[in-house]
Amino acid sequence: MKMTIGEIVKAINASIENETDKILQTEVNGVCFDTRRLTPGQLFIPLSGTHDGHDFIENAIKGGAVATLWASDHTNRLPVAIPALVVDDPLAAFQKLSKYYLTKINPRVIAVTGSNGKTTTKDMIASVLSGEFNVTKTYDNFNNEIGVPYTILQMESNTDFLVVEMGMDRPGQLDFLSKLVEPDVAIITMIGEAHIEFFGTRDKIADAKMEITHGLKADGYFIYDGDEPLLIERAKQVDFSKMTFGRSHTDDVFATKTSDGQYNTSFEVNLWPDKKVTIPMMGDYNVNNALAAITVGKLFQIPQIEIIQKLSHFDLTKNRTEWLTGNKGEKILSDVYNSNPTAAREVLTAFSQTDVMGRRIVVLGDMLELGDKSSQMHASLANDIDSNEIAAVYLVGKDMQALYEKLKPVFAPENLHYYQADQLDQLSDDLKRDIQPNDEVMLKASHGIHLENIVEKLTA
Repeated sequence: MKMTIGEIVKAINASIENETDKILQTEVNGVCFDTRRLTPGQLFIPLSGTHDGHDFIENAIKGGAVATLWASDHTNRLPVAIPALVVDDPLAAFQKLSKYYLTKINPRVIAVTGSNGKTTTKDMIASVLSGEFNVTKTYDNFNNEIGVPYTILQMESNTDFLVVEMGMDRPGQLDFLSKLVEPDVAIITMIGEAHIEFFGTRDKIADAKMEITHGLKADGYFIYDGDEPLLIERAKQVDFSKMTFGRSHTDDVFATKTSDGQYNTSFEVNLWPDKKVTIPMMGDYNVNNALAAITVGKLFQIPQIEIIQKLSHFDLTKNRTEWLTGNKGEKILSDVYNSNPTAAREVLTAFSQTDVMGRRIVVLGDMLELGDKSSQMHASLANDIDSNEIAAVYLVGKDMQALYEKLKPVFAPENLHYYQADQLDQLSDDLKRDIQPNDEVMLKASHGIHLENIVEKLTA
């Protein structure tokens, strides 16, 4: 993003005290709402959350911010070292600025949501398109009311496609985000139990996911899992061009002859008889994510050979089914950004089938936001942990105690371990003592459990 302060002022209808032509002509080369990441020349966005962003203005100035948004109810302490663009609500102004910039650059927008797989699908789509076009994609997990505007404002002026991930944890969230970006393509990867605490049923989750179509352009495409009855039913109610992916011959794009390896997965697609597609990820569940990306490639007429080649080595966002090597030479499967019962089962199934010279060790942390049935859902994972395939289990968090109790009759005490969420240091020490060079270790939990700290200690 490159804009002058004057252009930004007009875009968001801000005011500046002691405005001068020199101030208005000052160039801004980006935005930042975290002073720890701020670089010289950026516009600081003081957001309010656990802390009031306005309290960090001195850090922003020291970091080289050339201007800042500023809430009108904070004008009693207006900064003087840099121009302050006064607005009623910095977050709303931030979002309005992103909308303006999106309209100015005018890329085609692909929006992706789903209970599982949206980040991987986003990465795959961006890779498929990147051979023919200039592509910007959501960084990391910047997929909410703050992350989506931030992603938009990271675009270079020559961006052809914006691939934007959209998360949700309440009704209305995707409605807002979809109307903000007005996608040309809206994709739902699948419907699971993520955030069921806030929605109650998968039906209501599906209703909320369908909000991604609310901002879809009239000539846009809705792409979805054609094997999910909840989406099939709802797709009939929206008047857009549609494409489906999945495993059924009734889908527009479907997979056949799937072969799951330890570090990659191969399959064939109905579009290209006898052509094998290989993705650098384990797990049959990742095939559907690739099918969604292939569907997008087909829609935008990307050559078959390029789609296959791009999917074979795309850049995957960190901590999503990522194989690493530990301090002792052990293999570590890190999937610690998020978790829910569907995702945990899929990873456990794939991990249980790997070729291993030593033992398979599983580390599972709480799956958050599952509501009243959380303990029951955690305990149900016992059906996916076979003591003949998994040698040792380490469990973390209060809800994982239900799984711990369920596994007690199955595992010897020395092979079954339970920790509170604040005992990660103890967990790390115990794992380091237990792990041997030929072992494989799988870690999965919701991000709030912070198993990424364990991964860091095992690999540092």
